[in-house]
Amino acid sequence: MMKQLFAILSIFFIAQVAMGQETTENVEQAFNAGSAKELIKYFNQVTEVKINDVGANYSKAQAEPLLRDFFKQNPPASFEYIHRGTSPEGLKYNIALYSSRSKTYRVVLLLKKVNDQYVVDTINFSED
Repeated sequence: MMKQLFAILSIFFIAQVAMGQETTENVEQAFNAGSAKELIKYFNQVTEVKINDVGANYSKAQAEPLLRDFFKQNPPASFEYIHRGTSPEGLKYNIALYSSRSKTYRVVLLLKKVNDQYVVDTINFSED
């Protein structure tokens, strides 16, 4: 009985990690493509977006032109995760470095589980 319970819990845990991993990988692809349209697919209905400590909560429709302008001014050269973790409350966070031709930004992403899928709930860009 304990073996079965352990197996079920292990499968559940692996599935949870895989869901967060999929969102994280898709976000990475969107950053590398410099695509606001692709990036907002993984946003919550309302997401906090900050660029150099200036920002607010935006719907997907409001966030897309803001991010499109960001990518236009800072075309992607590279995007690399430097740290990933999970809070005690079950939120996932990722810290990455985004480099354009002229600037580098530290990007902090907070992922929240909504309807069995992890979505970006907060994204914060800070120029390094």
